[in-house]
Amino acid sequence: MKKVLIITYYWPPAGGPGVQRWLKFVKYLPDYNIQPIVYIPENPTYPIVDEELVKDVSDKEIVLKNSIFEPYQLASVFSKKSTRGISSGIIPNPKKQSFLQKVLLWTRGNLFIPDARVFWVKPSVKYLKKYIQENNIDTIITSGPPHSLHLIGLKLKEELKVKWFADFRDPWTTIGYHSALKLSAYAEKKHKDLERKVLNTADTIIVTSKTTKAEFEAITSKPIEVITNGYDVEKIDKQILDEKFTLAHIGSFLSDRNPQILWESLSELVTENELFAQHFQLKLIGKVGQEILDAISKFSLDNYCNNLGYVSHLEAIKHQKKSQVLLLIEIDSPETKSIIPGKLFEYMVSERPIIAIGPKDSDFAEIITSTNTGIFFTYDEKERLKNLILSHFNLYLEQKLQVHAVGLQQYSRKNLTEKLADLIR
Repeated sequence: MKKVLIITYYWPPAGGPGVQRWLKFVKYLPDYNIQPIVYIPENPTYPIVDEELVKDVSDKEIVLKNSIFEPYQLASVFSKKSTRGISSGIIPNPKKQSFLQKVLLWTRGNLFIPDARVFWVKPSVKYLKKYIQENNIDTIITSGPPHSLHLIGLKLKEELKVKWFADFRDPWTTIGYHSALKLSAYAEKKHKDLERKVLNTADTIIVTSKTTKAEFEAITSKPIEVITNGYDVEKIDKQILDEKFTLAHIGSFLSDRNPQILWESLSELVTENELFAQHFQLKLIGKVGQEILDAISKFSLDNYCNNLGYVSHLEAIKHQKKSQVLLLIEIDSPETKSIIPGKLFEYMVSERPIIAIGPKDSDFAEIITSTNTGIFFTYDEKERLKNLILSHFNLYLEQKLQVHAVGLQQYSRKNLTEKLADLIR
C-alpha cells in the first residue's frame, strides 16, 4: 500500500468547512490502496469546534501531532471575540472596526506572513524530515489555507526531493479578505513572492475551481488539477419539512455577504402579502456577521428571523433537508468568482431548491445550473429574485415545492477521492 503524508491544520474536533475536504479524502483513500498519514497540530486554536466530527475520523489512518505556537493564543487575552472572529474569516466593516481590531488585522497581515500559523513551519520541517526518512515516504500533500502549511511542503521538497502536491482549498493573494489585512507594500510583495515560489516548486497544484486554475496558470507552468469539494452519503433519517416557509442560510454568513436585494425582496413580500407574512421564516445557522444582523433589523425582518447560531455538522445537514428553501450567498466581487462554497454540494443532495446570489460568472453558478438544483442571481436582479421567492412560496402552499437534480454523482466524495488517488499513484 502506497503511503502519503497529508499536512493539514484543520482536523476534528475542528468544525466549519475547512475540515471536511481532507477528512473525507482520508476516509476513502484506503479504498484505492493508499495509506494516509495525517500530520496536524497538537494544540491548535480552532475558531469553531464540532466534537461530532471526531466520529468521522477513519480508523485506517495514522495521525501525527506536533505542538504549535499561535499568536491568536496571546491576542485572545485582550479580546477573545475579536481574535476568534478574525481567525474564522469574519472581518468587521472597516468603518466599524475598533482600534484593537485594526491593530490585530495589521499585525496579522504584516508581521505573520503568510499567516499566524507560520511559527509551525520550522518545527514541522524538523519533525517530518526525520519521520519521512525513517518511514520511506516519497509523497506529501499540503492543504491551505492556512497557506503557511505550503511552506512546510516547500522546505521538505527542497531538502528531501519528495513528490509534493499543494492543495488550495481557497486562493492565496486573490482571496476576498486579503485586501482587508492592511498590507504594506513590503508585505504584499512578500505574499506574492511566496505564492509564486510555492506554485513553481510543487510538482502538482490542486485547486477547487476552474477560475483559480486560470489565475494560477498565469503564475506557473506546473500541472494544475481541479478537484472540487463534494458531498458524502450521510446516514440521516428522512426529515419532515418545516411547517413554516423557511429560507435557510447554513454556514458562516460573513459581513461582506450582505445581499440588499434579498432583504428588500423579503421586506416587500411581508408587507404586501399577508399570507406570506404568516408563513415566512428566515433561518440562520452558523456564525453571522454584525452587518448582516443590522441589515435584517433595518428592513424590519427581526420578527421573522430564527438565528440558531452554530450547530454540529450533523444538525446542519438535518436543517438542510427540512428547510423549504436554501440560501447560498457569496461576496459580490470579481475576487470571489472562483469560490465554490463547500456547503453547495451538501445543499445539492438535500433535495431542496437553492437560491444563490453572487458575482457575475461565478463558478458555482455553472454547477447549480447544470445540476438543476437551484437558481442563481447577481446582486442587481432584485425583481427576478422577488418573483422567484413568491413562486416558491406559492408552490409551498400547494405542497409542490421540490427539486429534480441531475448529474450529482460526479461530486460524491468517493468519486472525487478516486480522482485524487489517480494523481497520487
